[in-house]
Amino acid sequence: MSKSKKEFERIAFVASDVPEAVKARNALAERYGDIAPSQADAIVALGGDGFMLQTLHRFINDKIPIYGMNRGSVGFLMNDYREAGLIEGLAAANVTRIHPLTMVATDITGKAHKSLAINEVSLFRQRHQAAKLQISIDGKVRMEELICDGVLVATPAGSTAYNLSAHGPIVPITAPLLAVTPISPFRPRRWRGALLPNRVHISIAVLESEKRPVSAVADHFETRDVVQVEIEKARATELFMMFDREHSLEERVLAEQFKF
Repeated sequence: MSKSKKEFERIAFVASDVPEAVKARNALAERYGDIAPSQADAIVALGGDGFMLQTLHRFINDKIPIYGMNRGSVGFLMNDYREAGLIEGLAAANVTRIHPLTMVATDITGKAHKSLAINEVSLFRQRHQAAKLQISIDGKVRMEELICDGVLVATPAGSTAYNLSAHGPIVPITAPLLAVTPISPFRPRRWRGALLPNRVHISIAVLESEKRPVSAVADHFETRDVVQVEIEKARATELFMMFDREHSLEERVLAEQFKF
């Protein structure tokens, strides 16, 4: 996906409610103008990683490239902030194509809740007792019973987020893989998760759901009291994230593997 400088003259600016982000948005809008996101060649998101995820979800079906600039506390998904040369910077940026995950979570009433996850789908115990989960891949049971605080399925883009904190593997951004990572596993205690082809269908059944209730979360969309969660790549949905060439998302993911 390539764009000329002229094509990036129509910019929409969105910002988190942090004063620093609001101030930056006002300065950039005064300098470059500001139009509705639906009419923009690019959307510039000002804030931290959490706001970037919110922006990606907000415009998930619009196929408009999004360029984040860090005005928050965490900036793994963001570029450095700048005011001068923004149009030229957008034209020179690399575009990373991201496919989210589709989560269909069925609750105890039988109602199905569908959400998209850019980073990960996570299942968590809701009360003091550990969750009991059964994991199937493409219809075949691969783990009869996992007793744990939870489990998550992460995309390559999300592998450096919660997945990494749960001791899951970092996945190169272009790798056709998903990381399945347990959260505080009790039995089997030594299971550290799995790397799966991103074409598979993952099904997680909640065992003893009334005694051991579980919630399911797609990024920040939560469904409580689930009994079954289906997860797969959202092949028809494509997001476009823009990064400065010297700090591409692929380079950031690679560099993260050598940090201590």
